[in-house]
Amino acid sequence: MAVPRHKHTRASVGQRRMHIFINPAVLTTCKKCGKAARPHMMCANCGYYKDKEVINVMAKLTKKEKKIREKEIKETEKAQ
Repeated sequence: MAVPRHKHTRASVGQRRMHIFINPAVLTTCKKCGKAARPHMMCANCGYYKDKEVINVMAKLTKKEKKIREKEIKETEKAQ
């Protein structure tokens, strides 16, 4: 197994690692509901992409969650 000949200083290690980091996720607003969503992806809140319904999000919810979600959608439509 190879062994390094010289100690790598903190500065040289830090300079090498300077470009290794995670970029923050880019978010846009959904045209239908106004929530934050990834670009070129369907909205997880309403299930729409490019003004077309991709997934019926309401079908997967319970009765209580459906009422809450419907109220939110009505409020956002009134605001627009």
